[in-house]
Amino acid sequence: MASGFFALLDDIAAIMDDVASMTKVATKKTAGILGDDLAVNAEKASGFKASRELPVLWAISKGSMINKIIILPLAFLLSAFLPWMVTVILVIGAFYLAYEGVEKIYEFIVPHQKQKVIAVKKAKSEEELLNLEKEKIKSAIFTDFILSVEIVIIALGTVVNESLTFQIIVVSFIALIATVGVYGIVGFIVRMDDIGYKLVRRSNGSNGISYYLGLGLIKALPWIIKSLAVVGTLALLLVAGGIFSHYLDFLHDFLRSLPDILRDFIFGIFGGIPFLLLVKGVKTIRSKMKSKTN
Repeated sequence: MASGFFALLDDIAAIMDDVASMTKVATKKTAGILGDDLAVNAEKASGFKASRELPVLWAISKGSMINKIIILPLAFLLSAFLPWMVTVILVIGAFYLAYEGVEKIYEFIVPHQKQKVIAVKKAKSEEELLNLEKEKIKSAIFTDFILSVEIVIIALGTVVNESLTFQIIVVSFIALIATVGVYGIVGFIVRMDDIGYKLVRRSNGSNGISYYLGLGLIKALPWIIKSLAVVGTLALLLVAGGIFSHYLDFLHDFLRSLPDILRDFIFGIFGGIPFLLLVKGVKTIRSKMKSKTN
């Protein structure tokens, strides 16, 4: 009886060791997109009033967790019964990411099109500000959904030949990292100034480590927030371009002489431009129709 119990413990230990090994491999495979996920979500979670930063981040985090709860079972079912659909979903998601990245570049080049920024400045009532906040939260959660699909599918691809139990454990762990880890770091970024002020106050005016560390955090935050917009946009385009280059066969040998990062960026740009033109065209037609009716 005792020998059977110890044999069971040995089997469990062996399984956990295998799970740890596969999780390490899956984490390496998804490290790049996890970094992109961090950049994109940090940029989307910034720009709110200081008193609203953590509540907004918590709302986005809850939305992200719900996204994972929806995506994981569907990913396992698709992998088992409709594996070709996995690629289709990846590519569709990549087109959306490419569109969002190209739209950000367009809005930077054509400043007068930044309607949301202008609306935020003009909004005076609390209700208007809350509506704008909800709109940005919805956008962040939707983008998180697309990135979560990419993370889950890539992680699933590393353990696709393993048992269903292995797939569930490994991919679920990666999904947990993508939520807790990413939004934990985002939370730190958006509250860097508060942490800095606390360290400065704790130093009691002395020029010690706490004072300089706090001052460094305070001064670094504006630069980090500004850079997040650029890094987040690049991340969207690189993730989209990477998916295009890996999953669209006709692109495998195209621009092969270029470095991968430049190649993925170009694919992302050209993948998003048609959809940007389509959206802008539809908006123009709608505005003309409204002006005629008025």
